[in-house]
Amino acid sequence: MSSAANPLRDAQDRRLPRIAGPSGLVIFGVTGDLSRKKLMPAVYDLANRGLLPPGFSLVGFARRDWEDQDFCQVVHDSVKQYARTPFREEVWRQLGAGMRFVPGVFDDDEAFARLKSTIQDLDSSRGTGGNFAFYLSVPPKFFPTVLQQLKKHELSDAPDGSWRRAVIEKPFGHDLASAQELNRVVHQVFRQSDVFRIDHYLGKETVQNILALRFANTMFEPLWNRSYVDHVQITMAEDIGIGGRAGYYDGIGAARDVIQNHLLQLLALTAMEEPSSFDAKALVTEKLKVLNAVRLPKDLGRHTVRGQYAAGWQGGRKVPGYLEEEGIDPDSRTDTYAAVKLEIDNRRWAGVPFYLRTGKRLGRRVTEIAVVFQRAPYSPFDATDTRELGQNALVIRVQPDEGITIRFGSKVPGTSMEIRDVTMDFAYGESFTESSPEAYERLILDVLLGDANLFPRHQEVERSWEILDPVEEFWEAHGRPEPYTAGTWGPQAADEMLARDGRSWRRP
Repeated sequence: MSSAANPLRDAQDRRLPRIAGPSGLVIFGVTGDLSRKKLMPAVYDLANRGLLPPGFSLVGFARRDWEDQDFCQVVHDSVKQYARTPFREEVWRQLGAGMRFVPGVFDDDEAFARLKSTIQDLDSSRGTGGNFAFYLSVPPKFFPTVLQQLKKHELSDAPDGSWRRAVIEKPFGHDLASAQELNRVVHQVFRQSDVFRIDHYLGKETVQNILALRFANTMFEPLWNRSYVDHVQITMAEDIGIGGRAGYYDGIGAARDVIQNHLLQLLALTAMEEPSSFDAKALVTEKLKVLNAVRLPKDLGRHTVRGQYAAGWQGGRKVPGYLEEEGIDPDSRTDTYAAVKLEIDNRRWAGVPFYLRTGKRLGRRVTEIAVVFQRAPYSPFDATDTRELGQNALVIRVQPDEGITIRFGSKVPGTSMEIRDVTMDFAYGESFTESSPEAYERLILDVLLGDANLFPRHQEVERSWEILDPVEEFWEAHGRPEPYTAGTWGPQAADEMLARDGRSWRRP
């Protein structure tokens, strides 16, 4: 049988898993929640699925007086509690054999010398081949220090035939100027192609399915434009408060935390033109075209809203307001809700508003993209026949209940011509036997493979800040956020913002 007839021999067969080559991962800030709940379990899940090399090594760096076995126990406990796949002792033994811990602080030269020695030992004993990714799971203020230490101790310099990569968590700066400065520091240490900026939303299966939905099907793309679309709503709602994140969240707020990265990336994927391929360069090119065409409304007072949750009831219990949370300044003006109307000045989307909103302590946890279509230009039905008919919509559910819903009108059974909204649902859990990998699994594997498709480039980051900075400056100059009761869907001003356009927010 020829290779063309046997797909198992085809190097392009997508059923064959992509397996990382010899490599290791160094996590700075390994004692934090992100590492414990997401990164270490994701590494184990990759190993459990056979996607890591036998000699894969994991190095933790933190300010703890630990030995290697102490670190190994911490990873073990995290995996037991948070891993997506079942615990298998033989996988754990193989993974645990490559775990090392380096104690120290970020400005400690001796600690980075120990880290360099540890990596060299792993190259010899585990066969990592000099290939290491450095994951900066640390507060942004420490990014420059860690990067400069990596350069000073030649850890960012890859041996011949090997690679060294940097993985940087958001927020990537707090405005355009700080993002540009951070990009300057990063690119002094690592080549642009070796820098991976994490936006974990881009690792979610449903986000990637936006591209499949649009460009693998002929039934949607012809309608995906200003001739048929009335508006687009992109929502990321959380039903929780800030929890123990006061130190991070206060002074950052909802817009900087979510709109600047997650929601503008979702907008770009929803609105972009078809790329010439799905490699990183082609995707970035099309996303940047859209982001460069985004325009803020002239009247920011009428078309942007910021709010701050007040005390209320949620999940059957009384919850405090933001200003009552532990560690929050009682005079804080930090937004926990943000909504903004954007337009895209190009031929496809001219005149179609994109409404972005995010918030904490809202009605429920949901992230979705709703493409709402125009009403039929002419209706032969009596008004009473269609009084319960809304606008057609296609809703991409990013989380939870991942899938797609299409809402359209259908006749109600009976003798009269009554038309009512109905829905058609596609759910990942019902349509596929394969479970979706957790976002960090996919992104860590892509880093080890050198695949940058799902990682924003510095131009996207800087353009996103260019869009958001004028909004933040306007808010800073115009008083306090509007309070809203916990458990509701945000401040009244957000509903009024859409009502002025003759529209209303979806209630997921």
